[in-house]
Amino acid sequence: MQRRISLHDDESAYKELFLHFYEPLVQFAGSFVRSAQIAEEVVSDVFINIWQGRRRLTAVNNLRVYLYVSTKNVALKYLLQQQKKNALSLDALELDMESPHYNPEEQLISAELLAKFEQAVSDLPPRCKIIFKLIKEDGLRYKEIAEILDISVKTIDNQLAIALARIARAINTSLKKPQRLQP
Repeated sequence: MQRRISLHDDESAYKELFLHFYEPLVQFAGSFVRSAQIAEEVVSDVFINIWQGRRRLTAVNNLRVYLYVSTKNVALKYLLQQQKKNALSLDALELDMESPHYNPEEQLISAELLAKFEQAVSDLPPRCKIIFKLIKEDGLRYKEIAEILDISVKTIDNQLAIALARIARAINTSLKKPQRLQP
């Protein structure tokens, strides 16, 4: 798809790219700008920039990471232009955990357990919450998230462990360590 857009000006491939990434990127941008309308504008700007710079897409190794980093950069640029904040810390972010994606596992969880889970996720510290969302909902790998958020893979690992432990405690499920077999 990336090659079709870059080398052949394929508008249908561009539309397919847009439809695939639009909603997750709007949610991601929303975690920075805290406005659905502004988040949509940010993502629209990202896609306009993609189309205008489509010839350079062949040099992009990982298009998904490129889109997330571009979205983060445009959102931060917007915030700077609005002079609402001089610097933005991941610890200061609020993140809406609603996902446009539904899976069969969610349908099997009881309403009570699901409510406990959602409450536990919303109670996570902001950095844990954004990392949890990017891994569990958006399906990004640790290395991709490290590039997007400009943090180490070890930090991601630690934050995810914190998130999972807090969620497990909140829904009264203990994380069991695998038992080792005796030699």
